[in-house]
Amino acid sequence: MLPKIKTSVVAALCCTVLGAGVAGCDGESLEHWDPLAPATRTADAAPISGTKKIDVAGRSVNVSCSGDPEKGRPVIILMHGGGDGLDKLAAIQKTLSKKNRVCSYDRLGAGASDKPDGPQSFSSTGKILTGVLDRVAGDSPVVLAGHSLGGLIAARYAPDHQDRVKGLVLMDATPPTMADDITKAIPKSATGPAAELRAQNLAMFQGENPEKLVITDGKVRSAGDIPVEVIQHGKQYLAAVPTYGPRLEQAWAEGQRKWLALSSGSKLSTAKNSGHYIYVDQPDVAVQAIERVTAQAARQAHGE
Repeated sequence: MLPKIKTSVVAALCCTVLGAGVAGCDGESLEHWDPLAPATRTADAAPISGTKKIDVAGRSVNVSCSGDPEKGRPVIILMHGGGDGLDKLAAIQKTLSKKNRVCSYDRLGAGASDKPDGPQSFSSTGKILTGVLDRVAGDSPVVLAGHSLGGLIAARYAPDHQDRVKGLVLMDATPPTMADDITKAIPKSATGPAAELRAQNLAMFQGENPEKLVITDGKVRSAGDIPVEVIQHGKQYLAAVPTYGPRLEQAWAEGQRKWLALSSGSKLSTAKNSGHYIYVDQPDVAVQAIERVTAQAARQAHGE
């Protein structure tokens, strides 16, 4: 009984914070993970169709684009969770591309992109994102739609790039103060699976993950008045953690509300029938939110 609980519990929070495919999630080790680097805007380059490797500051980054570009309309950029890759986003990208220009990419260390040379920070993984945007969107505005760790990276990036990020959709994004949340929800005195879960996640935040990304806590900074939709999970699977489950669920929910400070135009909703992977469990909820934000961003761009 205990080993079964232990495995499911570690997988739950591990996947919640960083996505699938890391230690404790699918039984995989941490040796498969990635992020780093910069680039230049190439608005006149031929639009990418399908999956292609591009050069970003001397690193090979795997990107995928679909749908027809429309002048003045934002390009949607899908950002995967930790331990995942752009392949996980293929279905939602296909749906969105019927009406929009949509791109996704593997961060360094993820999927088919190069591995990072050393420790990553939000700044260095942001430089990779900038290089990707330069190539796939040029001077067009963008809407970032991120899941889990991808949502956290998008939310950290947007305030410093208000010239091009005109909308955000955060799908059960890792909260802005997750390390502190975990240490408070699961005390150092905890034992058993909860203690292991605590130690494992704190190690991940310190860079022991595939992307070698040091995930630091921080205050939520404003990205202006852009449209922002925050979607949280409805199925409270974190409650399965022995003793500390309810605290973890409460901390996660509070973390989602903190993201509302990103914009005066932020909204919070709950995908009632979804676990952590909202765009998989309830793809219609994710698609509708992304399309709403994209349409609103387009209207704001035209001064409507």
